[in-house]
Amino acid sequence: MRTVFWEDNTLKMIDQRRLPGSLEMITCWTYGDVEQAIKNMTVRGAPAIGAAAAFGLALAAQGSEARTTLQLFSDLETAAMLLKASRPTAVNLAWALDRMLQAIRDKLEGITPEEIRVFALQEAQSIANEDVEINKRMGQHGAALIDDGDTIIHHCNTGALAVVDWGTALGVIRTAHDQGKHVHVLVDETRPRLQGARLTAWELQQYGIPFEIISDNMAGYFLHTGQAQKVLFGADRITANGDIANKIGTYMLALAARDNGVPVYSVAPISTIDLSMADGSLIPIEERDPDEVLGIQFHGERIAPQGAGARNPAFDVTPNRLITGIVTEKGIVYPPFIDNLIEIMRK
Repeated sequence: MRTVFWEDNTLKMIDQRRLPGSLEMITCWTYGDVEQAIKNMTVRGAPAIGAAAAFGLALAAQGSEARTTLQLFSDLETAAMLLKASRPTAVNLAWALDRMLQAIRDKLEGITPEEIRVFALQEAQSIANEDVEINKRMGQHGAALIDDGDTIIHHCNTGALAVVDWGTALGVIRTAHDQGKHVHVLVDETRPRLQGARLTAWELQQYGIPFEIISDNMAGYFLHTGQAQKVLFGADRITANGDIANKIGTYMLALAARDNGVPVYSVAPISTIDLSMADGSLIPIEERDPDEVLGIQFHGERIAPQGAGARNPAFDVTPNRLITGIVTEKGIVYPPFIDNLIEIMRK
């Protein structure tokens, strides 16, 4: 089952807010439905929201009443602006929408509005299909870094739920497991929305991969005592110098790993690389509702005293000096990232 897929002229997606308690689907009939699903994290994970947004633009094309190609394209630009604003940090969202608009722009002459609607859906489906193949290639490249018997600390969720199918960092672990390597995963719970404890643990159960859940502040202990040999996580944006924006808590994990000589790998498709940004200080960091910090999500239980305030940045930036390598579908990129990221993009 794919995380997002087209069926009966609608976009279907797994409602990740319901996991692990139940596996439920939602249906998006309009691009506004897709925008809300991205905002409220029904769908999450940089590649997954990129694919969802692409299908959202296909829904916008179907829902537009424009009778000329130029009017329809104007409607699509408006929809793309709304979808881009739904979550600002992950670059895959804007990448997918820009790719859709450019592909449609290139076909505007000599084509009817109905043909554009058909083409928009085809392009969105291509983005989704390509994502699956890209993830499998990353899995093959990254699995070469995993040794038999490794214990790996993994942060957030980067499995099939974070993409269209297979996974980025968790896809590497999944590939290594399928190759017969004995791996064990220490799953950071990933406060405040618990993507590790809820989603990564659920996925690892489906794959039969041994794991244990740890709270985020336990990672340093396991690294310092030699009980973890690798650290893997995904990325929501990678700048030209190799700085990486990822789920909040990644920076502290990478610091602890570097202090204990444990290699740190980020796994992400090249669509996550943003060469237009020189370094991580330029990345917009989404701040979410403070109530996510003040209570236990998905159970409605408040843990902080009434009247307490909170801050809730959803991402942090890990400096390139803490990254051992970046696994992409075109191979593994090592320092100096400022040169080698450009080279991998040229391929």
